[in-house]
Amino acid sequence: MTVIDDILADFGSAVGRGVVVDSPPGAGKSTLVVRAARTMAEAGERLMVVAQTNEQVDDLIDRLASTAPSVEIGRLSASTYNPAQRVIKHGSVTVSGAVSDVQTCAVVIGTAAKWATVTEGVWERAIVDEAYQMRSDMLLRVAGRFSRGLFVGDPGQLDPFSVVAVERWAGLSWDPMQSAVAVLLRHNPDLPLHRLPVSWRLPPSAADVVSAAFYPFTPFAAGTKPSDRSLEFSVRAIGGDQQIEATLETARRTGWALHELPARHTVRTDREAVTAIADIVVNLLRRGPVAYSEHAPEGRPVTADRVAVGAAHRDQVAAIRQALADTVAADVTVDTANRLQGREYDVTVILHPLSGRRDASAFHLEAGRLCVLASRHRHACVVVARAGIAELLDTHPSAEPVHLNVPVRFPDGWEANQAMLAHLSTVDATG
Repeated sequence: MTVIDDILADFGSAVGRGVVVDSPPGAGKSTLVVRAARTMAEAGERLMVVAQTNEQVDDLIDRLASTAPSVEIGRLSASTYNPAQRVIKHGSVTVSGAVSDVQTCAVVIGTAAKWATVTEGVWERAIVDEAYQMRSDMLLRVAGRFSRGLFVGDPGQLDPFSVVAVERWAGLSWDPMQSAVAVLLRHNPDLPLHRLPVSWRLPPSAADVVSAAFYPFTPFAAGTKPSDRSLEFSVRAIGGDQQIEATLETARRTGWALHELPARHTVRTDREAVTAIADIVVNLLRRGPVAYSEHAPEGRPVTADRVAVGAAHRDQVAAIRQALADTVAADVTVDTANRLQGREYDVTVILHPLSGRRDASAFHLEAGRLCVLASRHRHACVVVARAGIAELLDTHPSAEPVHLNVPVRFPDGWEANQAMLAHLSTVDATG
């Protein structure tokens, strides 16, 4: 039996309260969720699915409705939700804010925030997607709706977050800022725990680096070989910024590139960094990149929709979008790590969270934030940063407070940042 077969067998049994599946970036979490939902629905069981964002819900509905058009799907939504085209194009999907309108559907899908408002209806089984993003208080609010759950998520990426101070609850068994998986395993330590060992998104050049930096105790490998993928430019570089061209060439050949700007303390919306990112993305698209892979052995053009730019803050995102607005890269996805989580592109360009900073705060050092930014690509990732991050890390060693009854996370952000920077520096020196 495969890992997936083992997971479905455990989920389909009547023993225990659920099954936990840990997955590295690009290991096929969504594919597993869709297959599990289809298997349960075709077996005649009614199922609820909990995702964390509307984007995730709509993606799951589109994939499930495409692979199983005979399965009736309910899209549980807020009154302000504007149905996406990829949802309403399927005749098997019913969109409603009332449980009574979708309760007879084989599969009912909604966000955790919407499910938390539901006060009626019971389902035998539930699937919680991106369960490490879900706060434990949200799980407690929806747990009464189902008897057995499949919890799927990536333990190496962003934890649940809050805009209010939460230190007062640290270490308590009912701490609302624990992830759904953490509180589940804390109270049910005997639950089956499965791990998906392969990333089908990250190429070998990235899988080894991301695994070592962010998953030291649960390593994974790339599902492809180095010879399976390559990135080529169909247009020769003529003139232009030589440093940018060198950065793009290094990224094309090695899968990584560090585009380093002069050391300087800057405001968050560093105009020089924003300009550099815009120039890199515009030059990338003008070079006519073509991605060769196991899915496109003859090559597929890397268009604007297959490129993403990631940053830590929304004001940085707004500045980059403005810089790209009237260029060939206007349709490139630009977003924060939180909103890029779970998405996949051929090439990414990221602004390092510590670039230009005077300090290394817990927010900017969080391992999950850098992990998300560095694990969205199938072919290449360019990291834009000001010089001096290594010195910043050396002068701000990890000193997070240790709370009783709170497991220490490994690796911490300081260690993960050091590991990634060491690799990028090597690539930059040898590239």
